[in-house]
Amino acid sequence: MRFRRSSRGFYVPAEIDGSDVEQRILEASVVLGPPHAVTGWAALRWLGGTWFTGTDATGGRLPVDVLVSTFDIRPQRGFVVCGEGAGQHAMLTVDGVRVTNAAWSVSFAMRYAPSLLAAVQVLDMAAYSDLASVAEVGEVVGRQSSWTGVPQARQALSLGQENAWSPQETRLRLLWAAAVEGALLKPNVPLFDRDGRHIGTPDVIDVAAGVAADYDGVVHFGREQRRNDRARDEVFASHGVEMVRWMSGDRPGDFLARLWRAYRSAARRTGPRSWTADPPTWWTSTSTVEARRALSADQADRWLRYRTA
Repeated sequence: MRFRRSSRGFYVPAEIDGSDVEQRILEASVVLGPPHAVTGWAALRWLGGTWFTGTDATGGRLPVDVLVSTFDIRPQRGFVVCGEGAGQHAMLTVDGVRVTNAAWSVSFAMRYAPSLLAAVQVLDMAAYSDLASVAEVGEVVGRQSSWTGVPQARQALSLGQENAWSPQETRLRLLWAAAVEGALLKPNVPLFDRDGRHIGTPDVIDVAAGVAADYDGVVHFGREQRRNDRARDEVFASHGVEMVRWMSGDRPGDFLARLWRAYRSAARRTGPRSWTADPPTWWTSTSTVEARRALSADQADRWLRYRTA
């Protein structure tokens, strides 16, 4: 049997795929003793974070972040080390791998993120998988006032939302918020007609203005999906909701031009609305981490089935 070296002193069978994200985390973790732990994106992935794929915006592999409290572990190919002290209270062992807990891992990833957008995406996507709420992460950041990257983490906390369903939705929301001063944007707010029937849930909406937007990834390029999207837009239009789409590959300026046209069109609408963002009494909200954690397994299977990556 042929072997390959996974790290100094450790080997695995050569046929094991070293590019697999979980395998990369596992191979980094074997060098760690009890005082140390995997943190950042890798810990969030190991804890079940759907969107933490271990790649950057260009598709390149991210190194696994490892917290160490001694100097006997040096960085190697595939992982980097950090001497920040999380404390044993912030660590746990999951399936044999020692990791920092979700809130601490989010704080670390936000503080060291390459941009504010990336920091907010970490927070939003940790909430997507119900790993940590904004409040839970805020408690950790609040105890790290002099640590590296705290100003960025605090700003990200002020922009984070617990109901975004993809990193691109977060990007859309932040671009929109920067372009339209005073816009109060909410992700994935269900809309209803005046009889309480659900008419749709746009990715992001400015409820006050009646302008909404969806991000369309490559999955939306298929014929059947385009037909569904067109039917969905027609329903929104029939109720007076101005819908804008940001297609994968579009330039941000193109999206913003369409967005401004939608605002002008919405401003010309008169008369009472035939839609509302206030849910009927029978509706069960899933817009927060707390609300989703409170669901039973059957309820989660039923009401969260559309939240797929």
